[in-house]
Amino acid sequence: MISEKLKNHSKILSVSVILILIFRLLLTITIPLLDKTESRYAEIARIMQETKQWVVLQIDYGVPFWAKPPLSTWLSAGSFEVFGVNEFAARFPSFLLSVILIIIAGKIVKKDGYSFYLPGFILLTMPEFLIHTGVVSTDTSLEFCITIMMISFWKTMQSETKTYWNYVFFIALGFGFLAKGPLITVLTFPPLFLWCCLDLQRFKAVFSKFSIILGILITAIIALPWYYFCEQQSPGFLDYFIVGEHYKRFLEPGWKGDLYGSGHSQPKGMIWLLMIGFMFPWILVVLYKLWKNKATILKNNWVSFLIVWAFWTPVFFTISSNILHTYLLPSAMPIMFLVVYFWEEFTRKKLLINVALFFPVVVFIAYFGLIATGKLDNQMNSDKYLLRDIKATTENKEIPIYYWKDKHYSGQFYSNGKAQVVKTEKQLDSVQRLNKKLFFVIQKKEEKEISKKQLDKMTLTQSNFKTSIFVTK
Repeated sequence: MISEKLKNHSKILSVSVILILIFRLLLTITIPLLDKTESRYAEIARIMQETKQWVVLQIDYGVPFWAKPPLSTWLSAGSFEVFGVNEFAARFPSFLLSVILIIIAGKIVKKDGYSFYLPGFILLTMPEFLIHTGVVSTDTSLEFCITIMMISFWKTMQSETKTYWNYVFFIALGFGFLAKGPLITVLTFPPLFLWCCLDLQRFKAVFSKFSIILGILITAIIALPWYYFCEQQSPGFLDYFIVGEHYKRFLEPGWKGDLYGSGHSQPKGMIWLLMIGFMFPWILVVLYKLWKNKATILKNNWVSFLIVWAFWTPVFFTISSNILHTYLLPSAMPIMFLVVYFWEEFTRKKLLINVALFFPVVVFIAYFGLIATGKLDNQMNSDKYLLRDIKATTENKEIPIYYWKDKHYSGQFYSNGKAQVVKTEKQLDSVQRLNKKLFFVIQKKEEKEISKKQLDKMTLTQSNFKTSIFVTK
């Protein structure tokens, strides 16, 4: 049953969760795939679904993508098989995984007398979690695997004997290797080790309650086949992925070895400022309560477990200069559980609820404001609307589309992989001679790189805030 202190707020929690989920689902359907990260992963999944190459990920036809394992790509490509190739299908797996986590958390806290909707409200009003509830990326699947691992570990440690949760732990670990590689061990094993160090008797419990040999075998059966076949079909993958992506990316500022972009160089320690911003307001509430109870807080097994789970990720990334706010997503669930733990102590719950709704309300107003003013098409960091409005055929032949220097991933996706690239004016002259008519896509900031002679041969047909599309006269 819901506690008396929570009854007065249970309705607003349930209504808020349902409305935010509906709104978030609306965004997955109506917002175009955004450059460059989201549209990149969607395009990789589109190529997988089209070519039926399920082992080696491809960033373009015949060009392997070694930077990430396949789990999120498999999910989006499978979704394309069911729903067709569109934004909703690309994002639906991420949305579904987030909803499953909300349901799992709701069932856990309900057993302790809290509202089933309380975890969902906390998570969906946390910017980091709300953003990833329906975004094409590898981070949601990683967060899902980490959460299942950590909950399984806790459940196993709390049981008197071996339980099926100990096998769930190793299953989640196996899928974690397919979600984002060895990083799954870096973000889970150290906090579990630290928690056991708080009471050395826990190490004995680990060896008695976990089927370690069988568990490692389960993990290997799930994860190793893909790594083996990927290296066989695309030699060089393991060296790039293991050494480059899991060592050099995080320890070498401005790492130059990235084949698919560039490092995100930030001052060391920036991860903590990102945590405050993207987990507002709940991280501030948690930090306040932990400080206030600092003398006794580690004596509580559950709270100490959540603390090492929540703060190990930012501690680990403190030493890295190449960071993104998305790296914080694994901390969302333990932060939520800490808020739930302290919930009964909050005397101004209504104020806290209102403050928490700030970010979802701002997103809601911004979205419908752009629709009402007709600016949604122009302000999106995507080529969807530009390509949609220029589709034309001549003599039953689709007019070719060429990008200047680099294709946008959204351009690749929305042209079904037909967009091509010209890198010099000489190449542009050549393709113009081969085609009676063509579309030429260029970023506005790069228009000065094209000679007036070339631009005089073209007519501006579409543009948004960053990109222009010309058609040859």
